[in-house]
Amino acid sequence: MKLKIFITLLIFVFGYSEMNAQPFETIKLPAPQKTGGMSLMEALANRQSQRSFSSKELSQQQMSNLLWAAYGVNRPNGYRTAPSARTAHEFDIYIIKNDGWYVYDAEQHAMLKMGNENLQEHAGTQDFVQTAPVNLVFVADMDKMASFSEEMQVFYSATDVGYISQNVYLYCAAEGLATIVRGQIDKAKAKEVLKLRPNQQVILAQTVGYPGE
Repeated sequence: MKLKIFITLLIFVFGYSEMNAQPFETIKLPAPQKTGGMSLMEALANRQSQRSFSSKELSQQQMSNLLWAAYGVNRPNGYRTAPSARTAHEFDIYIIKNDGWYVYDAEQHAMLKMGNENLQEHAGTQDFVQTAPVNLVFVADMDKMASFSEEMQVFYSATDVGYISQNVYLYCAAEGLATIVRGQIDKAKAKEVLKLRPNQQVILAQTVGYPGE
């Protein structure tokens, strides 16, 4: 009986570990540049979806600015650049690049490297996904919305991801970068390769890079 319980615990522990990848490197990003640049009205005028991307890599400063604009901490109380229903802050941004995959840690303003695998083929179904240097996958943690009804979890996660993706659009417009938000992603496969927990759900993806020719 004791042996059976021990084996069951081992299966649970190892199964849980596989679904909860741990970072093996923390890449501290430079401070985001919060002054200068294009005016908001100009950025709105330039905002657009683009489907052609160069493979040119973004700089660390651009990655810093991009992630902070998307979902960074902008006040001492830990609140973000994007609103969140009941301040659940239920989203994680997974960053898929050709040198590995990462999770944005807003509190540390850092990219947590989760693996060296190139998962670009799982970041979306369109050809340009594998050409662009950065694909963001927006993942909602429903455990952080436990006080919400199931209907409200679906509603607010859909609403909140809209704010985040629009922040990305406006940053890219101001920086002269191309971007497009996408629903065309195999969510079940992405959930598997990103080692998400059962209550973490892939909602949308967004591609970012320099415009292609």
